[in-house]
Amino acid sequence: MLFALTLAGPDAEAVRNAAYRVRALAAAAGEVKSTAWLGPGGADVMMESQDRLAVAAVAQAAVEDASVDVCVQPSEGRRKRLLLADMDSTIIGCECLDELADYAGVKAEVTEVTERAMRGEIAFEGALRERVSKLKGLQADVLTRCYAERVRLNPGARILVQTLVANGVRCVLVSGGFEAFTGPVAEAAGFTTHHANRLLVQDARLTGTVGEPILGRAAKLEALRHHAAELGVGLGAALAVGDGANDLAMIEAAGLGVAYRAKPVVAERADARLDHADLTALLYFQGYRASDFID
Repeated sequence: MLFALTLAGPDAEAVRNAAYRVRALAAAAGEVKSTAWLGPGGADVMMESQDRLAVAAVAQAAVEDASVDVCVQPSEGRRKRLLLADMDSTIIGCECLDELADYAGVKAEVTEVTERAMRGEIAFEGALRERVSKLKGLQADVLTRCYAERVRLNPGARILVQTLVANGVRCVLVSGGFEAFTGPVAEAAGFTTHHANRLLVQDARLTGTVGEPILGRAAKLEALRHHAAELGVGLGAALAVGDGANDLAMIEAAGLGVAYRAKPVVAERADARLDHADLTALLYFQGYRASDFID
């Protein structure tokens, strides 16, 4: 089988050196067929092998102690038709609920619960209700203020989405956060559509409750299945990316599941992980070149 071993990172020289190391170590896993420089931060090494795990072991040895991420996958079908992306701490650089809690003066206690939920130590739905309850009475216009003052796209997010959409890919933002943020974030990055929870408001203040049913781990998986079915493709044609335990079901079900700066429970079970490269690495993983990127 022909495998695509993709290397991505912020340091072009480190990526190039890792590619050379793959070639030097390749005999332990198979035969190198070609090497392609996809851009300053990405390279493809195509390897013929009967053992994906052996190829992955070569890849890991090649990037040891280097700020380079790797992805090993069959070369056939690597370009996906569907992207599902988590929002908080994946497409954007913050947890919106934690930032809202800061406006309410309860950030420390809310952040502690967020961390436990993202590590998978407590159920997401109960943790969300508990955290939202602490926002009761907060003026609703703080949602707009919070977005303007604190929400920023992570590096590479807009290029990732714009490039995929231009290539006919359906891009879905799916979040355990709130529609008040997924709407403007989806617009800023160029997502096709978005799904999230809804904070309830009465008399221009947050009620401390969230609309039911809560969008959590199971709902993200269902969104993956729904959009794949609408497109008439299997889950293997999907790419899912996220950082927390509530992203794990969709990451494991997608053809390519990627952990972005993720909690250990997610990083250990994803097909690939981004610890160093920005989100444009997801384009390199699919064989796009930097010259294909659209902003």
